Amino acid sequence: MTTLLIVVTGLFGVILALMEFGRRVGVRRRHEDPEGSHAGLGAIEGAVFGLMGLLIAFTFSGAAARFDARRHLIGDESNAIGTAYLLIDLLPLTEQPALREDFRNYLDARIDYFKNLNSDAPAAKAALDKSAALQKKIWDSSVIGCAQVNFSATTSLVLSSLNAMIDITTTRAVALQTHPPKIIYWGLAVLVIASVLLAGYSLGEAETRSWLHLLLFSSILAISLYVILDLEYPRAGLIRIEAADQVLIDLRNSMK
Repeated sequence: MTTLLIVVTGLFGVILALMEFGRRVGVRRRHEDPEGSHAGLGAIEGAVFGLMGLLIAFTFSGAAARFDARRHLIGDESNAIGTAYLLIDLLPLTEQPALREDFRNYLDARIDYFKNLNSDAPAAKAALDKSAALQKKIWDSSVIGCAQVNFSATTSLVLSSLNAMIDITTTRAVALQTHPPKIIYWGLAVLVIASVLLAGYSLGEAETRSWLHLLLFSSILAISLYVILDLEYPRAGLIRIEAADQVLIDLRNSMK
């Protein structure tokens, strides 16, 4: 919540300051040239505001889609782990207790990794390394178990389920790092600055400040930009993806 307040307040303060700067330039220009201070600005303002709105809509839509994709991947990982865990029943009884314990430890490590991802980097790294080591251990033990059973259908079912469980970790890692190219954010920043300056310049037509317009425009724009960033990094702000992690926790609680 503290980070949220800092980001929103910072965006609001920068936008408000730029609007005030634009307004003062507009006031000075109006005093110097009352007739021509705003001549021809309508087309420019319309183009800039239109481009800014389009880019905000584009980045918001993309961020929301990536948020949903990351949330769905949590469910996919839960399904993959749950299926692989159930298929342990097909392996020899002597191999099952150790494998079940390894699965429980593996899922604990995966939950810990995402829990500490933005709050404790060393703990997250340790959990990730632990899960990788357990992946290999589970695979090796399952291969040994399948060899003991010596039945192709069992081998296919067990190893394909483990392969899906391992693959989903890579898919989630890629999704975690998938964001728009930085040039899009730079372009959005330039358009926002230009739009705010033009909006402030237009307010220079009045003799006194319109605090309602200044504060309302700054608030709406700051909140819109924050929501885009929050959707892109759903474990760092107000919009949280941790609620979807509950499916992994429920799965872990079911592993008796």
